[in-house]
Amino acid sequence: MWFMRKYSRSPKHISKKMKSLRNKRGLTQEELSEIVGLSVNYIGYIEQNKRVPSIKTADKIARALGVKFSDLFE
Repeated sequence: MWFMRKYSRSPKHISKKMKSLRNKRGLTQEELSEIVGLSVNYIGYIEQNKRVPSIKTADKIARALGVKFSDLFE
């Protein structure tokens, strides 16, 4: 199934991509957390690869960063 292969990146890849996109947008973790409605600690945990966001949460983060959901996995 091509879909599963495409989106089977490791959580570590997702956390690095999220942090990179956040930095490119010039957002702090605090600003991103306010936009998405999550705690600053949770954003930090995701970026440190200590937590894996749900699909719904990852979609919210992608939208807040101005990218498509699939961009977090590329």
